Amino acid sequence: MRYGEPGLKTFYLLEILLQMTDEEHPLKSVDMIRILEDTYQIRLNRTTVYAQIHKLMDAGVDIVRRDEEPSGYYVASRRFELAELKLLVDAVQSSKFITVKKSQQLIRKLETLCSRDQARQLSGQVTVLNRSKTPNETIYYNVDMIHSAIFGNHQITYQYAEWTMEKTVNLRHGGIFYNVSPLHLLWDDENYYLIGYDERSGSVRHYRVDKMRNMAIQEDARSQEALAQAVDVAAFSRKTFGMYSGEDVQVHLQGRKHLAGVVLDRFGTDIWMRPLNKDEFSAQVTVTVSRQFFGWLTAIGKELKLVGPEQVKEQYRQYLEEILRSM
Repeated sequence: MRYGEPGLKTFYLLEILLQMTDEEHPLKSVDMIRILEDTYQIRLNRTTVYAQIHKLMDAGVDIVRRDEEPSGYYVASRRFELAELKLLVDAVQSSKFITVKKSQQLIRKLETLCSRDQARQLSGQVTVLNRSKTPNETIYYNVDMIHSAIFGNHQITYQYAEWTMEKTVNLRHGGIFYNVSPLHLLWDDENYYLIGYDERSGSVRHYRVDKMRNMAIQEDARSQEALAQAVDVAAFSRKTFGMYSGEDVQVHLQGRKHLAGVVLDRFGTDIWMRPLNKDEFSAQVTVTVSRQFFGWLTAIGKELKLVGPEQVKEQYRQYLEEILRSM
């Protein structure tokens, strides 16, 4: 930015109003004159300042004059309300897939969308318990690349990593590259997942984006097999527990009425559900049968029962017996 150029006085004045004013912190013309001279080496008189303010108002900037003390001019409305920015900052602070460094960078950028005094309210509003942040800084570039590949109808390749007992990251299967036709990005349980068609296995699978390494977009278009197996992301998320694979089965649940909300929160309101009596309900839901589903059911306890089908009940019994034998 070149300071001291009179032709930029309107821009400088807008920057001052955006950064330093809100309803509780207006600026008088004398303050604007002082800041323009001290910061930008621009000398203006009151008449010129008033003229520039009206020029900004004619251009659509919502500038209001406040007559009661503290009096002066301030920007009354912005692209984002302060409450909206607080929600965005809280989401950034709470998201474990965003690294600490990137969280700080994003919050600083969000702070530029309000006045300096309002920006002080944005940080430190939420206490996050038991929340670890990913150390992988490449997740943002991975997400951007996946979006580009889906939009451009291209396949992607990448290596897939996993944690070891020594708390180091190793590449799976000796570091082979996965060749995938990306279909959707899904944010579930505070992690980003890619749902894609794995060209080697010929099946739809899901992968944690923060575990991807050395990603690249390929020239090859996504395969027709991949496009034919596009999934309903909402339904996929409801029936899948912790993004673990398994067989899709319609199961019959029976529980106490006070647990109806727990079932509806998990599987959505379009499931089949009816009252059995004044104390109990019955429901049928489609789930991906896995140890994670059995863990969810166990955590709720005896007041929510798995009624059928019989082969899933037998799998559940084996799951519980295995736990008991290990104790």
